[in-house]
Amino acid sequence: MDWAFNAVRPRHFAPHPPATIAPSPRLRGEGRGEGRGAANRLLTAIVLALTLATAPAAARTPVILDFGDSLTAGLGLPANEAFPARLEMWLHLQGIEARVINAGVSGDTTADGLARLDWALADKPDLVILALGANDALRGIDPSTVRNNLDKMIAKFAASGAKVLLLGIRAPPNWGEEYKHAFDKIFPELARSYQLPLYPFFLEGVAMKPEFNQPDGLHPNEQGVTILVDRIAPLVARLLGSAS
Repeated sequence: MDWAFNAVRPRHFAPHPPATIAPSPRLRGEGRGEGRGAANRLLTAIVLALTLATAPAAARTPVILDFGDSLTAGLGLPANEAFPARLEMWLHLQGIEARVINAGVSGDTTADGLARLDWALADKPDLVILALGANDALRGIDPSTVRNNLDKMIAKFAASGAKVLLLGIRAPPNWGEEYKHAFDKIFPELARSYQLPLYPFFLEGVAMKPEFNQPDGLHPNEQGVTILVDRIAPLVARLLGSAS
């Protein structure tokens, strides 16, 4: 077999050069250029590494999660006229870079919001605008249930490291004074408990004013959204500044 033959085959070593033959002299400058080139490449690599190490990291654009129902989603409006889109535009005009995610789902109650919360947190928001509760009030859902749902959402948002801006909602009078009192106090009590910034009533300046609402009398039109943004956006800007 070849491998056996090779194993016993005598090896022949190349003879050493005769002792009388002197090694050829190196030409003047031979090898030095190569040495200098290698040194220069090494120096360049070191400088580049130090530059990259000391360069400031690119700033991350803050993410705002606008988490709500049809008032957030912009029911009846073009997408670019919904509250989140208009809020982002307002911030950009003020020179504030931020990405506002429209996480509004028409018809959502606080229970619905709680059910989809983990999915929404995948966007890793820096600031959450929590604007749920209007559909609970319209349906007369027990205020203690509403409070419990909002409490769990706020706790999850806080655990994620996001700041929370709570937008308050007021119950309509048709469920009676006792219900209205129990519902309306949910938001200020949660804000105090968690030490959150609170905007007391999301629809302040727009509710019950036909000229600022769509024909259903419930959802703001373009003018109504402008009023809401002008009132709420400065608070959002301050919260972004405090988070930086």
